[in-house]
Amino acid sequence: MSSDRQSGSLSDGTLTPGSPPTPKETSSSGHSVYNTPGEAPAFLLDRARTSKSIPGHQAGTGESEFAPDGGKPGQQQADQDDSSDERGQGGKNDDEGQDRKKVEWDGPDDPQNPQNFSLAYKWLLTAIVSLLTLNVTFASSAPSTTTEAIAAQFGLTMVQSQLVTSVFLWGYCAGPFVWSASSEIYGRRPIFIISMGCYALFIIGQPLAKNPETLFVTRFLSGVCASAPLTNSGGLIADIHDTVGKGLAMSLFTAAVFVGPSLGPIVGSYIVSKWRWEGVFWVLLAFGGCCWLIIVLFLPETFAPVLLVKKAKRLRKENPEKNKDFYAEHERLTTENSTFSIVKRTVVTPFKILSMEVILMLITVYLSIVYAVLYALFEAYPVIFRDLRGISLGMSSLPFLSVLVGAVFGAAANIVLNHRYRHLSHLWKGTPPPEERLYGAIIAGPLLVAGAFILGWTGYKPSISVWGPIIAGVPLGASITLVFISLQAFIIDTYGAYSASALAANTIVRSAVAGAFPLFTVQFFTGLGVNWAASIVGWVALALAPVPLIFYLYGPRIRKYGSRYAPCKDLEIRSELEEQGVLPKDSVRALGGEARTGIEEAKRQRAEERRRSQGEEAEKQA
Repeated sequence: MSSDRQSGSLSDGTLTPGSPPTPKETSSSGHSVYNTPGEAPAFLLDRARTSKSIPGHQAGTGESEFAPDGGKPGQQQADQDDSSDERGQGGKNDDEGQDRKKVEWDGPDDPQNPQNFSLAYKWLLTAIVSLLTLNVTFASSAPSTTTEAIAAQFGLTMVQSQLVTSVFLWGYCAGPFVWSASSEIYGRRPIFIISMGCYALFIIGQPLAKNPETLFVTRFLSGVCASAPLTNSGGLIADIHDTVGKGLAMSLFTAAVFVGPSLGPIVGSYIVSKWRWEGVFWVLLAFGGCCWLIIVLFLPETFAPVLLVKKAKRLRKENPEKNKDFYAEHERLTTENSTFSIVKRTVVTPFKILSMEVILMLITVYLSIVYAVLYALFEAYPVIFRDLRGISLGMSSLPFLSVLVGAVFGAAANIVLNHRYRHLSHLWKGTPPPEERLYGAIIAGPLLVAGAFILGWTGYKPSISVWGPIIAGVPLGASITLVFISLQAFIIDTYGAYSASALAANTIVRSAVAGAFPLFTVQFFTGLGVNWAASIVGWVALALAPVPLIFYLYGPRIRKYGSRYAPCKDLEIRSELEEQGVLPKDSVRALGGEARTGIEEAKRQRAEERRRSQGEEAEKQA
């Protein structure tokens, strides 16, 4: 159970750890209404839990994403806490009576709270959103095998026909603006139903297209709708999982992000070789339709503010006279903030943060290159295996299986790293330094470089064994997956309540870059040669490889002195740990040093807790 649900309340209404919350009012139906002072806007609170995309969300921090200029979100929360204390101590504030009417959960163990779903149900929902992600990412790459047939049918050049992949990825750029803000107003379930339903409908126009304009426009619109699982799945994962469970769930989600594109060319090439190119899109329609039915039948609402709105409406309906003043915080926030104002801030804030944060700039560049490499492979592999080696269309896409294997290895490696993070989370009171998420990216950097050079210098000559470029896909797939899981988790932990906007900016830029790469990849690899083209990719990856290590070593200082949007809560906890002697004071971070110290201390504390618990049980039995 997350720490934010283990808090109680003092007589003045402020929260303290260790005791259950005190009910302020009881409805006619017997439901308790709780007062939780100093809460930030609910639709903004959820931004602290958002992984759009990716991206992923993190546990709510109670900080408003849209803090006034000149202050960090942590300062905003401090001001809120001060005002809450004043209201509680004085007891004369007019808002106190209204707060007593505010509907909250019926205690920390309320079964209606998504955080209290059973573990099996949580993982069922995680599997569903991962399947949705697999669906839409599969759709991004499967049509890459249809470009020759599309060019022949509509009289297009190869570059023009490759727009079938590019426009879909460019749809990812527009989607986050629509689906992210909407999910924070109306909840997860309706957005998933609407977006995936429209996604399937737009696919119908693609195999039936009579001209290329219809094909490309419907592909773009389906890409806009397909971005919803990428932007909102992380929010659902954070709605139901605690900090440790979220890390494991994000591994499954991120694996789907890369398994889908790896499977696309394999399935697509087989369909095109056996049937017409339209068959690929009919398969996408069937897959998308099945996923839509799964959403309708099995995916519930998990966004807590929207669930509390439903609870408030139900209480008012049960007893219109006595309960007429009951309300949920989200109702007032969505009334006071118009949909237009919320969408406007959702559009502006990502670019504002991107332009001011060095950390986000460098990470966005790195992830854009990595994402572009993945989609460049869809055009480079046919050059290596079909053009140079004469392998058939159906067989030439099988080497993508090595990329898939690498992606699975990368996700598995992250699960191992998450086990280590669990110990740190216990020691750091649920908020370890964001830099502790970077181990995967540090490992992945050299793997990406190695994979690029192996691909280039074993793939450029037909006389060299075909297994060389095939094996290169394993480090490429593993590195791409590790980089994404690691750096996106780092963004979420670094920017807290601002993570949604940070991830949105990252998603927009990398999707735009990745969408452009297929348009010139074939010319790039045929003009320079596979060896030198892949070498350029390797050199760029080599130049960017130190970025995670630099942030690991100097990230705390950069966040403290050079970041306007990073809460830096871990630095406060670090000061406490230094005073307790757990960490050395004023030490320069040594790679792994603090992590080892922290893990050992966390293990020691847990062992003491187990011994204490066993002793108490023995005393009770005696």
